[in-house]
Amino acid sequence: MIAVWQPAYIGLGSNLSDPAAQVREALKRLADLPRTLCVAVSGLYGSRPMGPVAQPDFVNAVAGVLTQMSALELLRALRDQEAGAGRPQAHEHWGPRVIDLDVLVFGREQSRSPELVLPHPGVVERNFVLYPLADIAPELDVPGRGLVRELLARVSRDGLWPL
Repeated sequence: MIAVWQPAYIGLGSNLSDPAAQVREALKRLADLPRTLCVAVSGLYGSRPMGPVAQPDFVNAVAGVLTQMSALELLRALRDQEAGAGRPQAHEHWGPRVIDLDVLVFGREQSRSPELVLPHPGVVERNFVLYPLADIAPELDVPGRGLVRELLARVSRDGLWPL
């Protein structure tokens, strides 16, 4: 069977233990993913945290990869990398984190399962996802949502700054 390469976009974020260094290290570790090539990396952005939990500001980025893994395999590999970086499996929703790695878009897939929703539901509304994604893929058509550049025009830059 011939393995097909799929494009995928991964969101990265951290707000603990030198967040910029955590995101840079996570970007380097993407090279360790099996059957996956990192082909594009956005700049780093600072952002204010979401949700009701008082916590430090975040550092965010997006990476574009080509992978022969399935979306679920990719997600599980990213969860393994989070655990390796010290993120506990049980964590507070919207709470502080050493590293957060999310599959944002995987090829043209649209799916909803308890483990993985594609595209990631936050893509269309979160400036800390759309601005870095626009750095590397402004013409990306997010399945069922629209072009990144069009989605970007609908969000404010408030609470977001380049690093």
